Amino acid sequence: MTKLRFSASAAVLAALLVATPAYAQDTAEPAASDESDEGIIVVTARKRDETLSDVPIAVTAIDGDTLTARGINSVREAAVLSPGLNINSDGSGRAFVAIRGVGVTLVQSVQPGVGLFIDGIYQPNTAYLNNPLLDVERIEVLRGPQGTLYGKNTLGGAINVITRAPSDVFEARANASYAGPDNSWLVSGAVSGPIAGDALGFRIAASHRQQDGFLTNTILNADANRFNTDSINATLRLAPSDGFSLTIKGYYDWVDGVNIPYSRVSGPTDYRRDVRFNTLNRISYKYRGINARAEADLGGGSKLSVIGAYDMRNSFAPDSDGDFGPDNTVRSVGRDSLRTMTLETRLDSEWNDEISTLVGLFTSNEQTRVNNTDTINLVHPLLGPVNIVRNTTAKNVADTYAAFGTLFWKPNADWEVALGLRYDRENRVSRGAVNSVTTTILGAAPSGGIVPTARLKSSEWQPKLTVTRKWTPDLMTYVSVARGYRGGGFNAPTAPTRTYNGDSAWTYEAGAKYAAPGLMLSGAVFYNDYKNYIGLNSIAPAAGGGLVTVDLNTGDVESYGLELEAMVRPVPAWTVRGGFTYMHARITDDSAYFNTTGRRLSSDRLTFQPDWLANISTDYRIEMGGDSDVVLSAGLFGKGKRLAATLNETTPTILDSYWLTNASIAYRTGPVEIALFANNIFNTEYFESYIERTTLALAGLPASDLGITGDRRRYGVRASLKF
Repeated sequence: MTKLRFSASAAVLAALLVATPAYAQDTAEPAASDESDEGIIVVTARKRDETLSDVPIAVTAIDGDTLTARGINSVREAAVLSPGLNINSDGSGRAFVAIRGVGVTLVQSVQPGVGLFIDGIYQPNTAYLNNPLLDVERIEVLRGPQGTLYGKNTLGGAINVITRAPSDVFEARANASYAGPDNSWLVSGAVSGPIAGDALGFRIAASHRQQDGFLTNTILNADANRFNTDSINATLRLAPSDGFSLTIKGYYDWVDGVNIPYSRVSGPTDYRRDVRFNTLNRISYKYRGINARAEADLGGGSKLSVIGAYDMRNSFAPDSDGDFGPDNTVRSVGRDSLRTMTLETRLDSEWNDEISTLVGLFTSNEQTRVNNTDTINLVHPLLGPVNIVRNTTAKNVADTYAAFGTLFWKPNADWEVALGLRYDRENRVSRGAVNSVTTTILGAAPSGGIVPTARLKSSEWQPKLTVTRKWTPDLMTYVSVARGYRGGGFNAPTAPTRTYNGDSAWTYEAGAKYAAPGLMLSGAVFYNDYKNYIGLNSIAPAAGGGLVTVDLNTGDVESYGLELEAMVRPVPAWTVRGGFTYMHARITDDSAYFNTTGRRLSSDRLTFQPDWLANISTDYRIEMGGDSDVVLSAGLFGKGKRLAATLNETTPTILDSYWLTNASIAYRTGPVEIALFANNIFNTEYFESYIERTTLALAGLPASDLGITGDRRRYGVRASLKF
């Protein structure tokens, strides 16, 4: 969670519709022939083209047409289509992410524990999970540590977003949708084609999305959860020969939204939607970047890839409410910037029919600058009104260097052994200053200055071993053991504890996949031994007075469970998918948390992690003659009870489980599709995020539980065109 500038707040997040569908999603064409069954979908989960049913990893592939058909516009929303993946947000630039309870990231200042990659480029902040998905070919979600193939901070897993590449023939796509009652609409389009035959091609895509949301600020008589984005990207692909290609891409995203639109509620069943802040908590983001990928066939079975990127993010919050209410006690103005440079080189070599290798080097440089100004208005019993203006600045620099490699041994057609190892070295430095001016009837008193420099260094090994057995052309099993690691980080310069260490997890997994025409079954069991869990915020005295939110290591966690998924096609026109995930994630040792805070936890549960996730969906196609058809679709998604964000030492606050129902009817003829859809048909009430009152009480603010109620029923029309 991004710091609330001066006042404290607990980590707050809950889950938006997390559900577990079949192994791959082809719902854009639910009644396709057997030739397009999920079993032959090609993915690059192991940095190679492989069929989904043959990859010895628990992976879900979601294609771009499915995202469009389901009305999914961000990675966060796509979490409903992947088992074990839990993503949620309580603001435009604030996101929570975890896979199987591992890699929990509650706040922006903590490095992601689930790696996010856009076209192979590592994204160091979770805010991107809320950004619009534009012209996406597919999303691959890999569960379990992926350091040997994907890199840093993938102890929980990795999310790989792959955008569409320039095409050799002219093509165009367009999508538009409108839904009420919150005036939610989107338009997007893309064009692609050759410039100089097969040697040079281009692709340009753009989109606009906005919605009013379902929350109302009753103090200002305005929408309290508005969201507005504009995106554009452009790609050039040069391929002068069959053995070489160079792809260059640039992008620009504008995001305008709000943060922490909490209502004061009386308990976890009080689903009110009135926000009583005396500001809208608006925040804006600008994301820009350019990346390049060169690929060359070196001959002799070896291929070389080099990927470089420069990414920029700027944010501005002109007026934020830090007291969660109508009083003008804490107000903040905040700016930050993030600059990231990455470079990766990979060499993929096939030595003979039995042995191949994938080795590489990686380096990155991240620079974050933060400038916050807080205004605190208090009343002292003797001095009367007290005004504090505090300016906090920080510059954090992180340099990472890594070497990695995987040996693939395939002694025959039935067996494969993959042994990988990654070495990461990270150096992080934080510098900052705190300057305050306190004004009373006695005058103004300045204080503060430069705070001591904080440093973190880590050197970590991440191994992975996978053994795969192909029993028949339709059935395979695998077992794997892997270690994942995430680097530590820094608290604000006003915090008494400036640093916290990285966390790690050993994961043990066994899985099976069966794929045949009209039927797909998959399952996995897993066990995670999670050490130094970075997962809870707490409250601490701030330098110069007041309180500040701090991130810290909580202790150790044990997580185990199973995933079951199925797709069945009883007749060519009808497809049914279902999934169930059971996950038991519990804190087994909270001594690190107690030693730092002197406080106990009221529950051994992980914040916002449910014990179960479930879904079932059905698609039925009715032929209308020619190339026209009607598709009837419906889905039911459920999530179990979750622990709210709480610092209460005795009584945990548990959020109720819930089920959501969606449905659509689509008419398609040739390249045109028009659909009517409705989400949350029965207007089910649930909490998107929740903070128990102890947090505000410790901050010296009027105590109340805080909640963000999830979206209500939304219904509308969608149209798409591609040729």
